Amino acid sequence: MAGVLNGVYSDRLHKPTIVDCRYPYEFEGGHIRGAVNMYTRDAVNSLLETQTTAAKRHVLIFHCEFSSERGPRMYRHLRSQDRALNQDHYPKLNFPEVYLLHGGYKAFYESHGDLCDPDSYTPMLHLDHCADLRHFRVKSKTWTAGSEKVSSRRHRSRIFPSGLDF
Repeated sequence: MAGVLNGVYSDRLHKPTIVDCRYPYEFEGGHIRGAVNMYTRDAVNSLLETQTTAAKRHVLIFHCEFSSERGPRMYRHLRSQDRALNQDHYPKLNFPEVYLLHGGYKAFYESHGDLCDPDSYTPMLHLDHCADLRHFRVKSKTWTAGSEKVSSRRHRSRIFPSGLDF
């Protein structure tokens, strides 16, 4: 991720979209430089409305605090919606390259805090944000209603950066 942010792959990649799926108070307490905060399915769906015409590849990189729940869930949601939108044009996808940041924001911040704005980390379970957490958890239950619990082990084929060949 640091290499992507520092332009190491700019000859092959259009500027990536870094999708931070954490709650707003976590995002405001520190996020990867240039990331967008999208913690609802509607927000993630808005990505599918954007058109990319760049000659270079446009990748999406999802993450949450640990990249174990919210990030993978939004990643799978986007992939499912993208496939549904392009079902008549298989295997075409709006975003053929979607990645999940290994270790999430916590691990990235620990090794590259200088690439975060602000240079800080607010965990989901921070004591100053108990009311915020309750608020977003109640909402998130309605956002995930009807979705099945799926083991994240089945969806680790595109974990960033392991095995990534730009």
